[in-house]
Amino acid sequence: MKNNLIQRTVTGVFFVTILMGCLLYSPLSFGILFTLISALTIREFTHLLNGKTEGAYVNKTITMLGGVYLFLAIMAFCMDVTDSKVFIPYLALIIYLIISELYLKKTNPIINWAYAMFSQLYVALPFALLNVLAFQSNQNTGYVEYNPILPLSVFVFIWLNDTGAYCVGSLIGKHRLFERVSPKKSWEGSIAGGIVAISTSLVFANYFPFLSTFAWIGLSITVVVFGTWGDLSESLLKRQLGVKDSGTILPGHGGMLDRFDSALIAIPAAVIYLYMISTIAP
Repeated sequence: MKNNLIQRTVTGVFFVTILMGCLLYSPLSFGILFTLISALTIREFTHLLNGKTEGAYVNKTITMLGGVYLFLAIMAFCMDVTDSKVFIPYLALIIYLIISELYLKKTNPIINWAYAMFSQLYVALPFALLNVLAFQSNQNTGYVEYNPILPLSVFVFIWLNDTGAYCVGSLIGKHRLFERVSPKKSWEGSIAGGIVAISTSLVFANYFPFLSTFAWIGLSITVVVFGTWGDLSESLLKRQLGVKDSGTILPGHGGMLDRFDSALIAIPAAVIYLYMISTIAP
């Protein structure tokens, strides 16, 4: 148990260091990192699903290519270096995934379609939407600028929520949050994790006032709530598939889906929230 704790700690520190470093260093390092993460997570996701239903098979290479292209296309679009025509190859790939089942003669083409499309909706799209958070137009200059703080804040809120929930839940957690899916999570831990994340949003508000204090608090609440649902959704997926971890790429932590499960729901929710407040702001 001690060795496992050391392993988890070392892997966790390395993981956080790489992610924060690439986010903060430059848009290039940000793009390279999350292009790689998108590809690896989709590969892991399709590997989990292939074979779980009799005759079901999804082409890992094509779905990975789709996720990578979608991330890069949205990145280029958000950076204002291309127009919406950049999405045409991606749409062609989606059409290919549908038409190809006519000729592959697989046992379960409908399941194959569902798995392939779900890999894009559940995994590829959330990672691609990080670009919407990272690249914003400067109203004074009219140029698009790279701002890593918003995507970084989403991950920080998730990490602190998870840490607070684990520590407090382990000590005093008695009331199960969602026992059918995740028996270890408690209301006490979830509330404590939320308080930690919301408190951290005040620090972001103090140092990064491009959002108001109330906007930062709202963002942290959005990330905590939808991140928790993301965690539970992945737990439901693993329970349905009968696996403990989604993979083994991160020693002591499982797979890529295990590390980004909360983010896959929290990122789209954060984008929706920020668009909503920008729409209603005076």
